[in-house]
Amino acid sequence: MLDVRTVDFRPSLPGGFRPGIAIVGCGGVVGDGHLPAYSKYGLNVVGLHDRTPEKAAALARRFGIPRIFPTFDDVLSDPEVDIVDLATRVEGRIELIERALAAGKHVLAQKPFAVDLEAAAAAVAAADAAGLRLAVNQNGRWAPAWRAATLLVERGAVGEVFAVTHLLDKALDFVLDSPRVNAREHFLIHDYAVHWIDISRCWLDGKAPVSVRAVEHRTPNQPQTTGGGWAGTIDVLYADGSSASLRSVGRAVTARPSCPFWIHGTEGTIRGSVLHGSDFVELERDGRVDRVQLVGEWWPDGFAGTMAALVTALAEDREPFNSARHNLLSLELTLAACASAEQSGVPVVV
Repeated sequence: MLDVRTVDFRPSLPGGFRPGIAIVGCGGVVGDGHLPAYSKYGLNVVGLHDRTPEKAAALARRFGIPRIFPTFDDVLSDPEVDIVDLATRVEGRIELIERALAAGKHVLAQKPFAVDLEAAAAAVAAADAAGLRLAVNQNGRWAPAWRAATLLVERGAVGEVFAVTHLLDKALDFVLDSPRVNAREHFLIHDYAVHWIDISRCWLDGKAPVSVRAVEHRTPNQPQTTGGGWAGTIDVLYADGSSASLRSVGRAVTARPSCPFWIHGTEGTIRGSVLHGSDFVELERDGRVDRVQLVGEWWPDGFAGTMAALVTALAEDREPFNSARHNLLSLELTLAACASAEQSGVPVVV
């Protein structure tokens, strides 16, 4: 039986190597996610840039960041900047990625990576041609429970994975505070559930998906002022009969919200949950159930994980686990789910 105490799910950094990071875009996710994580883990943020300078200045004061870059060109021309952390809106992000690569900078791009698969693939090719690293901020991969589950899967703890199931037993009311996100088409799939699509793709890595089916809908208690449906389902079918499924309740009325998940394998089961203080992960195999002792949370530790993976990859001259190349399949599945939802759930071939 695998000793779950040996599963080290925490973000780690190479000793003595801290390349300079410039964050571009200073919205709420940077103040609540990126900067608390980078401060906690001792990452080297040399400056901030935002189209609204007051936003950058406020975060710089709050976190003791030494510099404000007036323009994006100032970021790209600065020799202290090794990594550009693009926390901008998805619209126009590919252009910013290409400009950063052309300037010789490594890039961590916010999720979702792009709105177009062909453009995303072209950005991956541009990074390859420049000899630079392009990674995607799929920070859910380092949510403690999900990261522990990933390591268990990689060690063969449940044999061959053949089914992944997620339930969003929570309310998505946080959207009410963001009119831009609230109005986004396919918010549930393209902006939010992309994390769940991506982690499922990791747990079923190496298998060939053949179709995606998705439905989005409103519930009777979803506020009328909101945009697209908060509730829905996403199902991915694989060539060998494996599957991944997600169901969002939409607006669960509960004092105990959670996001439980199950990973079924040929030799055992991993079950757990993430978010809202529900975090746990346990392994059931050979008649025993062992629980991993978790510390930390998705926010902010997951954000440290994505950048730490890129920094470590630079130190070791290899692709990071969250490379843009690895993320292309996650993006393809996500865009296929959006296309299916537009057709009322007709399966879309991958």
